[in-house]
Amino acid sequence: MEDLIKKAAEDIIKAQRVSALTGAGMSAESGIPTFRDPGGFWERYNPEEYAHINTFFSHPEKPWQMVKDFDIKVKAKPNPGHLALAELESLGFLREIITQNVDNLHQQAGNSQVIEFHGNLRRAVCLTCGKYYELAKISLEILPPRCECNGILKPDAVFFGEPIPQEAYRRSYEAARSCKLMLVIGTSAVVYPAASIPQIAKQAGAVVVEVNPQPTPLTGVISDYIIIGKAGVVLPEIVKAVKNLLC
Repeated sequence: MEDLIKKAAEDIIKAQRVSALTGAGMSAESGIPTFRDPGGFWERYNPEEYAHINTFFSHPEKPWQMVKDFDIKVKAKPNPGHLALAELESLGFLREIITQNVDNLHQQAGNSQVIEFHGNLRRAVCLTCGKYYELAKISLEILPPRCECNGILKPDAVFFGEPIPQEAYRRSYEAARSCKLMLVIGTSAVVYPAASIPQIAKQAGAVVVEVNPQPTPLTGVISDYIIIGKAGVVLPEIVKAVKNLLC
């Protein structure tokens, strides 16, 4: 691992323009349950029943019940992996993060260019007037919560059956085509279209580096190499190596 960490640091410095794609494994280290892993949300909440846009329109209280449960469990703070990515941005190498996570932890860590591919569960939007609310300021005693105009509020995340927000989609693929190195962190790389982003980067000539606890469908096919380990352990070591090389 030590040799690969040094190689990643050298490749980052050489690339200069780095993008990152992050998934649920990154936030799991902050105590946020994943959706697909054992013990994840989909074991307790059938996604077709609780997370489909059709369910929201017919029974909006069901998705909100899941969000309420999610919010109770997410008293989380950025972990060392999040903080390392923020430092990599401050060093001038990381241009943007494309995240599949909906927890706002990258922003809390200090990253300024975060593309929310699947939205953000820390916000809600009124389907009638379009006003946005911070979830922390919404009462969830009566579900679904409503706007001051009496419109129903929707969690500002992408439900099954919904398209990826057009601006997030455009910015993500633009980043993939323009970066010289892409870090793929804490994602199983099985959820599309997000899983196609590293492939776009590779086709455009970027080096693709995985940081994951186990291999993924990208390993040995799209990624140039993988550093096996948790983001909260590996990323700080990569940033440390970058700083040492810059001295």
